[in-house]
Amino acid sequence: MSFRIPFHRVNWITSTFLIGTLLVALIGTPIYLWNYGIDAFQIGLFLFYVAATAMSITLGYHRLFSHLAFKARWPVKLATLVFGACAFENSCLDWCADHRRHHKHVDHDEDPYDISKGFFWAHMGWLIFKIAPEHPLDNVNDLLKDKLVMWQHKWVHLIAVIAGLLFPAFLGFLWNGAEGALGAFLIAGVTRVVVVQHSTFFINSLCHTIGRQPYSTSHSARDSAVMAVLTFGEGYHNYHHEFQHDYRNGVKPWNYDPTKWAIWLLSKVGLASDLRRVPEAKILLAEMGEARRQAAQRLEMEQARQAAEACPLHERATAMLHTLSDRLVENYHELEQAIADKVELSRKKVEQWKSDTRALMDHLNYLRQLGAS
Repeated sequence: MSFRIPFHRVNWITSTFLIGTLLVALIGTPIYLWNYGIDAFQIGLFLFYVAATAMSITLGYHRLFSHLAFKARWPVKLATLVFGACAFENSCLDWCADHRRHHKHVDHDEDPYDISKGFFWAHMGWLIFKIAPEHPLDNVNDLLKDKLVMWQHKWVHLIAVIAGLLFPAFLGFLWNGAEGALGAFLIAGVTRVVVVQHSTFFINSLCHTIGRQPYSTSHSARDSAVMAVLTFGEGYHNYHHEFQHDYRNGVKPWNYDPTKWAIWLLSKVGLASDLRRVPEAKILLAEMGEARRQAAQRLEMEQARQAAEACPLHERATAMLHTLSDRLVENYHELEQAIADKVELSRKKVEQWKSDTRALMDHLNYLRQLGAS
């Protein structure tokens, strides 16, 4: 569904900044590189600022302040608030208010970056156009009491300009005079802002459009391993929307989520505590329930498509699929009851449920191949 907004509602300050920085990054930075090239210092400064600002958004703004997924001591809070401001994504207070509203009303009109209003709207259109009336800050009462958060909210733009643009330029000047200052301003400053911002924006747009939904299809959020690499672990968005208070987004051992590793390390040195985790059984239950729902939906489509065909092999495969499905349903309810009764699950039983789920999907794939032939 597309969403049209009258021209008079353009937020000129925000839209000028977003478009202006993008043009500088696409035009100004290549001109500088053509004339002066780039050295190890400029590359290192760019990479440092990308990591510091992006991690401050995902670790600080998102998991610490928005979802209260863990607790942190003041040095961690201060660092993420300062470098989070350098991302030019507004204050932590405003960012969290929008994000909490997004989770509460995902895919509905009250969702600030509602994907049903179009890809562009979810990506950056919601920032370019004014929202009237402005939403009250009634969902961040806990943050209104945090002195560091309120300090950053008051001075966010000054912090962003000084720490995010002028300071890298100053470091560039110390390294290589006026040429180095200009290069650091363009590369570690403006271009880095564009890279970090649009990586964040793609979570709101691309990760609600393309990807897998292994935990739930009740909302549009999707998992994307590619976006996880670009956003320090934020790409596992389907899991996050299903279990938003978990300090991990990439819950599987092989998932690339450096933010969860950073939080874990902070906890080991006493700078973070009370890391919140969803029990493995609950995660498995969600996966099994969604796998069964998707398998049943695909089976129904296969049966409808092949209803006119007389194929004994197909009938036997269908019967086996029904048997496996029934067994999975039985185990699903048994697992649900075990969780309700707070009974610890044995590893052998969990592995059996996983095996049944894999067998169900294997037979489903067989049916699809049989139908194709």
